[in-house]
Amino acid sequence: MIKNIKDKILIFIPFLLILYFVLNLLSGNRGLFSYFEKKILLVELEHKKKSLSQEIKELEKLNTLLSDNLDVDYIEILLRDKFLLGKKGETVYIIENE
Repeated sequence: MIKNIKDKILIFIPFLLILYFVLNLLSGNRGLFSYFEKKILLVELEHKKKSLSQEIKELEKLNTLLSDNLDVDYIEILLRDKFLLGKKGETVYIIENE
């Protein structure tokens, strides 16, 4: 009777160990599914980094136009765009693309 139980345990323990390692391989923080999720997240973050770096470059360019040596033409463009200002007797048309 005891020998029969020992034989069953000796068969059951390796099965549990193999099952444990397979489950940890597939799931968990370092598992296969988590790896693919993190890989997708990395690609998304790289795209976001590129777009943010382009936006920073554009803002730095605009900032240089508003430095100590003011560019009067650029300020006029800003005023026209933001406040819809125009010169006396000038008609302002707004064209919107759909």
